[in-house]
Amino acid sequence: MLTIWTVVRFLHVLGAALWVGGQLTVSLVVLPLARRGLDDERRGALLTAVGRRFGVLTAAFFLPLQIGTGVALAWRRGVTWESLLVPGYGRILAAKLALFAVVMLAAALHGAASSRGYPVLARILAVTSLVASVGVVALAAALPAT
Repeated sequence: MLTIWTVVRFLHVLGAALWVGGQLTVSLVVLPLARRGLDDERRGALLTAVGRRFGVLTAAFFLPLQIGTGVALAWRRGVTWESLLVPGYGRILAAKLALFAVVMLAAALHGAASSRGYPVLARILAVTSLVASVGVVALAAALPAT
């Protein structure tokens, strides 16, 4: 049966899929093709444009969607600050939230490092964000169904 909570959960999962899928697409498709097919100037311009667009979409769409639907789902489940310390659902959700914070911090720092001309640091932060994002999805999959 389709309920409002089914729609909320769908939107939460869709947002996560688009975010992580976007990161994977940029990392596994766009970057290798740009490295092979474009000179330094064009590659830099393309990757800067892709990064800015992804950042705008993250701030305007992904982040509000994930926070809004996540809070709603936690409220529906009766999650409290205290319940985040309870083994099982609470601790898994707490780990997911902590890792999500790491993802957002790494992504923000990646943007700053890229724009300030620190390519090695930017790459480390991009990989950190991507790996941590996959970890967030893994923890989400580990949450007991409600």
